[in-house]
Amino acid sequence: MEIRLLSSEDAAEWKRLRIQALEFDPGAFSASLEEYRALSLEEVKRRLWADRDALVVGAFENDCLVGSAGFFREKGPKSRHKGRIWGVYVAREFRGQGIGRKILGEVLKRAVHVEGLTQVLLSVAVTQSAATRLYRSLGFECWGREPRALGVEGQWIDEEYMILRLI
Repeated sequence: MEIRLLSSEDAAEWKRLRIQALEFDPGAFSASLEEYRALSLEEVKRRLWADRDALVVGAFENDCLVGSAGFFREKGPKSRHKGRIWGVYVAREFRGQGIGRKILGEVLKRAVHVEGLTQVLLSVAVTQSAATRLYRSLGFECWGREPRALGVEGQWIDEEYMILRLI
């Protein structure tokens, strides 16, 4: 298993995995399947542009992307102390092997070196109990809950908002 930062060369693999995530776990993400299917490869490459303020980390098994997580730093001068994790997903057949923990470990290892970053935030659908347990085990704490955060296939899904304080 190789855990590494994704680049524009990984665009096709990342788009494939992201579409898979949105097909199989639509209630876990605020993004829509239609939105990602419509993305051009050039737009996907742009989204994978990595710098200190935004990146995507992936897990590869035999050159196949099987998991990923994104991070970005808030841009505004009053909110640049905050980073956000988004799009965490591990393919079903690879779950339960610690891959999500490894991916998030790499994301957080990079986040702690972002100058001025004091906290990392994420949101998780309450239906995603394994993800919630993982986030808590990494030190994230719940600070709020949004009722009806997502409307998916006629169902309402609440989201928990979580924080990891770096200092």
